[in-house]
Amino acid sequence: QVQLEESGGALVQAGGSLRLSCSASGNIGSINAMGWYRQAPEKQREWVARINNAGTTHYADSVKARFTISRDNVNNTVVLQMNNLRPEDTAVYYCNAEGTTRGYWGKGTLVTVSS
Repeated sequence: QVQLEESGGALVQAGGSLRLSCSASGNIGSINAMGWYRQAPEKQREWVARINNAGTTHYADSVKARFTISRDNVNNTVVLQMNNLRPEDTAVYYCNAEGTTRGYWGKGTLVTVSS
């Protein structure tokens, strides 16, 4: 089992920055990759960014060049640095871990971007 806990969500003005963190615990060795998803009000959850154990990163087109995902293997933490935030980035952001046999989710952290 893997437990994930997000933090860092807040209210921010458009153009501002936020740093989300996801702390992983439990069977860390079973994790192959970690990432972030988000779900805006009345919309489906969408993938945002991913980083694998080799450090390779991928981003959704909507956040490319604005968001950066990084991983601290010592502290078992994944960070999503979000710059130049837009109102359309408003959503609950969920941390995801891809395990050997299943995926894991955190409870989410709310990001609100005001115009």
